[in-house]
Amino acid sequence: MAKKALITGITGQDGSYLTELLLAKGYEVHGIIRRTAAPYAGQLERVYAEPNFNSEHLSLHHGDLSDAGSLKRLLDKIQPEEVYNLAAQSDVRISFDIPGYTADITATGVARLLEAIHESGLQPRFYQASSSEMYGKVRAMPQNELTPFHPRSPYACAKVYAYWITVNYRESYGLHASNGILFNHESPRRGENFVTRKITRAIARIKAGRQDKLFMGNLDARRDWGFAKEYVEAMWLMLQQPEPDDYVVATGETHSVKEFLELAFDHAGLDWKKHVEIDPQFYRPAEVDQLVGDATKAHKKLGWTAKTKFTDLVRLMVDADVQLLKCPSAGVGRIIG
Repeated sequence: MAKKALITGITGQDGSYLTELLLAKGYEVHGIIRRTAAPYAGQLERVYAEPNFNSEHLSLHHGDLSDAGSLKRLLDKIQPEEVYNLAAQSDVRISFDIPGYTADITATGVARLLEAIHESGLQPRFYQASSSEMYGKVRAMPQNELTPFHPRSPYACAKVYAYWITVNYRESYGLHASNGILFNHESPRRGENFVTRKITRAIARIKAGRQDKLFMGNLDARRDWGFAKEYVEAMWLMLQQPEPDDYVVATGETHSVKEFLELAFDHAGLDWKKHVEIDPQFYRPAEVDQLVGDATKAHKKLGWTAKTKFTDLVRLMVDADVQLLKCPSAGVGRIIG
C-alpha cells in the first residue's frame, strides 16, 4: 500500500512542491487547509493542473493549528506515516504587528500538533519547518546546526519555540521528529508578500506598463537564497533516515537584496534606479543583517546539495512572472475529504 503523508501549509510554495514530490514517489497525500483559505489558494492549483494528476491520490481536509480537536480528528482518520508541518504565520514584518497570532500558530500550533500525534498512539515521522531567521543577530559565519539562536522578530521567536518543542518531543517520547533549518528558498510560487517575489512581480508589471514604482525597505540585508523545489527534497530525505536529526539546508552563498534587485531588473532590460524608491514603512523594527548557511551536514548525511545558482534563480523568477502576467493561470480541481 502507498505511504500516507499529511502536510500542513499545503497551499503554499513549499506545500505545493512537496505535494508534487510525494505524489511522484507514489504517496497518498493529505493536506490541511484552513476554513478561511480558498480551496486552491496559493500554489496548489498548479498540482491539479498537471496533465498526469490523479485526484485519488490527493485529499484536502479542513483543519487548523489553532484547533487541537481538528488535528486529533484528522490524525485518527488519516493515520499518516509521515507528517510535514509547513504551516505558519510566516510574514516576518507582519509578525511585529500581530505577535500574539504569530505565536499561537507558529509556536503553540506546533505543540498542539505534536501533542495530538503523541496522544494518537501513532508513530509517524515528523518534519518541522524551522527557519534561518532563528539565528537573527548571528553569532558565527556561516551558520550551522550548532550556531546559537538570537531571534530578532516575533516570527523568529515563535520558530525557536517550535524548534525546541520538536526536539523535546523527540527526546521525551522517542518521536522520529526532525527540524529542517531552511535558509531563504524562492521560486515562481513564492508568496507575493516576500521580497523576492515582490520584486519580480513588480518588474513584470513595469514591463507591461501597469506599474511605475516599486517601494522597498532595507536593500543591504543579505540572505542565502536557494530554489524551493530542491529544498523540499531535503525535507523528504530527513524523514527517510534511520534516526531523526536537525539539518541546515542552504546554498552557502549570501547576496544582498540590492544584488537581487539589480540582477532582476537587468535581466528584464530595465534600470532599477528609475523605478525603485525606499519607503521606511518596509523596514523592520529589528533587522537581520546577514544570513548564510553551512549545509555540510545535509550533504554528508542526506546526500543533498543545492544545485540552482543565485543568478539562475533570479532569472527564472523574473521570466515566470513576465509570462504569468501575459497568461494568468486558472485554478482547477475540487476538495476531497
